[in-house]
Amino acid sequence: MESSWSWSRSITETVNGSHQFTIKGYSLAKGMGPGRHIMSGTFNVGGYDWAIYFYPDGKNPDDNSTYVSVFIALASEGTDVRALFKLTLLDQTQNGNHKVHSHFDRPLERGPYTIKYRGSMWGYKRFFKRALLETSEYLKDDCLIMQCTVGVVKTRLEGFKPGLIVPDSDMGRDFKDLLESEIGFDIVFKVKSESFKAHKLILAARSPVFREQFSGGVGDPSIDEIVVDDIEPFVFKNLLAAADLYNLDRLKLLCESKLSEKINTDTVATTLALAEKHHCPQLKAICLKFIANPVNIGVVMLSEAFEHLKEGYPKMLSELLKTFASVDDNSSQPSSRKRSGSRIHRQDLVDGAAAESVNPNGRSLRRRTW
Repeated sequence: MESSWSWSRSITETVNGSHQFTIKGYSLAKGMGPGRHIMSGTFNVGGYDWAIYFYPDGKNPDDNSTYVSVFIALASEGTDVRALFKLTLLDQTQNGNHKVHSHFDRPLERGPYTIKYRGSMWGYKRFFKRALLETSEYLKDDCLIMQCTVGVVKTRLEGFKPGLIVPDSDMGRDFKDLLESEIGFDIVFKVKSESFKAHKLILAARSPVFREQFSGGVGDPSIDEIVVDDIEPFVFKNLLAAADLYNLDRLKLLCESKLSEKINTDTVATTLALAEKHHCPQLKAICLKFIANPVNIGVVMLSEAFEHLKEGYPKMLSELLKTFASVDDNSSQPSSRKRSGSRIHRQDLVDGAAAESVNPNGRSLRRRTW
């Protein structure tokens, strides 16, 4: 009698990521009022976007600005996201006496914390007494540095069934090796003083521009050299420029996605210029919203890159003003769970003793937590 066997196992683990948030000009942020916050840029961990919220005058009006409050919030769509968290206020001396609030060392006691929906938060209303903070080693040159670590809980299934094992495709690596080896090339791109060798068949398969060129629909199909005059060699090597020039739509979107992950106050003006030049509406919208954030706009407008942006794309200022007005209008409206954007709409606040959330009927619910 023939027999077969198989096996499976469920593996639950965390996908970890960290983000460092620097707050310059702490003394100028004081006086914003309880409940008002400074928000970090968003960062992605485990397929979800997160953000750090810092309240210079505290989250709770009843505390009379005695404490600063710090929270980590889910900034993208998600339901019942299970995660571990760690907030660290960095000691800016050489002593290494960091102030750490960690959930990572407690999973066996209570398990991961559950973030219910976009806008849910984990953190501390009474993170640090403000009077102590302002005379501590954590504040240096009017600057605070915080580090947030998020560990998103993921479960995956591994197993074996009898049968053939098919390896993952390595086509992409093969094409890359073919391009770098220059074996069998039949087209050369002349970009100023540099040459780039490639293969017509592969280019035609991936780009409608090249398909028309090499099939005779446009121009000479026997062409073996293309001169590119309006791009510098180092720009031609940039995937976004090449993707836009030759209609490589998926590659272009991948480039936009990667660039959007690197946006900060130092890079956003340059990225916005790239987005405008290479017709990237999604990346452009992300950049405009980032600059229009009241926390970012002052720093960005003082940068040299922003001056170049104004000179090269003067119409961008009017678009920025429209975006700023839109952001300002949204901030003055009452919270709504259905409203899009990265603002926090509902809160799950943890101060080490209890969590508070708001249900759809507006009633506060108190529940015990670790």
